[in-house]
Amino acid sequence: MVEGVGEEEARDVVLVVDDDPAVLSSLEFALQTEGFSVTTFPSGHDLLQRQLMPPRGCFVIDYYLPGMNGLEVALALRERSIDLPIILITTHPTRSLKQNAAAEGIEIVEKPLLGNTLSEAIRAAFQIGRKRK
Repeated sequence: MVEGVGEEEARDVVLVVDDDPAVLSSLEFALQTEGFSVTTFPSGHDLLQRQLMPPRGCFVIDYYLPGMNGLEVALALRERSIDLPIILITTHPTRSLKQNAAAEGIEIVEKPLLGNTLSEAIRAAFQIGRKRK
C-alpha cells in the first residue's frame, strides 16, 4: 500500500492535515521554505482517501479535526499498515492524549508552533523513518 509516484519517490514528503485553510496554507508555505516537499489535505477523510502513499516521509496531523480527530486518523493509517512517522499538532494536549499517542509511537508538537520546533520534529521523524527501512 505504501508506494509513491513521481517526485515523491525520491524525496521525503510531509503530508499535512489541517481543516483550517489559513493554517494549512501557512504550514505548507513555511515547510516548503524550509526545503520540504509538502502535500496538504483539508481533512483526515481526504488523507485516508488517497490511494498511494509516499515510501518516505511523515505525517503532520492536527488533532482537532471534524469527523475524526488526528489520533483516530493516525490509528486508521496504522490499521492500513502505513508505517510512516506521525506528528500530531495540538494545543494543550491532555495527559490521556499524550499517553495514547506515546503508546502508538506518535509525537506531539504543541501549538503555537514556535521557532523551528515543527521542522526539527519532522527532520527527526525522517531519520526514524529511514532507520525502520
